[in-house]
Amino acid sequence: MSEFTDKVKGVANEVAGKVKQAIGDTTNDGEMQADGAAQEGKGHVQQGVGNAKGAVKGVVDKL
Repeated sequence: MSEFTDKVKGVANEVAGKVKQAIGDTTNDGEMQADGAAQEGKGHVQQGVGNAKGAVKGVVDKL
């Protein structure tokens, strides 16, 4: 995947995770809250991967 794709998917997972957590909070569903937290974490990691790809590309382009 490209840097941009990783970042976009990361943001989408973060938003979806936050929504799941809010639904879990509202319905007192601990499993839903945990799933949301995990998905939000996955989104953070995906954005980090996108940022790393951008940094590597920037260094390679300077060579």
